[in-house]
Amino acid sequence: MATSLQFIKSASATSVGTLSVTDCFSANYDVYQITIAKMEQTANGWNEMRFLDSGGSSITASEYDIATLELKDYASFSEYRATNSNRFETINYSGTGSAVAGALTMYIYNPYDSSSYTFASWQSNGFRTGLGSIGGKVIGVHKSAEQISGVHFISGGSGSVFTNLDVSVYGVK
Repeated sequence: MATSLQFIKSASATSVGTLSVTDCFSANYDVYQITIAKMEQTANGWNEMRFLDSGGSSITASEYDIATLELKDYASFSEYRATNSNRFETINYSGTGSAVAGALTMYIYNPYDSSSYTFASWQSNGFRTGLGSIGGKVIGVHKSAEQISGVHFISGGSGSVFTNLDVSVYGVK
């Protein structure tokens, strides 16, 4: 896809349920790459994401659609779809501890263009404790034509918090 990535911003956190990466989108790029090299948490589960509006607030309206292909080494591949959700529900799956940390590479298309929807595609990997590896290939759309300024990650699993989270944002040329 890209021949050149321009580093924009990074963020990391420990012992938090959510992490926002603010002011990372601008008129300088139409496409962005977000990488998460490490996503550890205190409970097994699918991690989630929302966009931040131009004021930096998490967009919680039911405007997100996704289609996920779950790639499991312990069972048959499966599909998951969600429409009119208030978040991207399945950005990646991660287990507890560094040995089963999740990771992903995500592309965001036209987030700063207030006249079009914002689209996303990503690939992820993780580990379901007691079962095995699980990957995902996902496409998503935020169905509101508005300016997006950043992303907000939410730890999956009941009562879970991120014990280690490292996020980097790049502009794609």
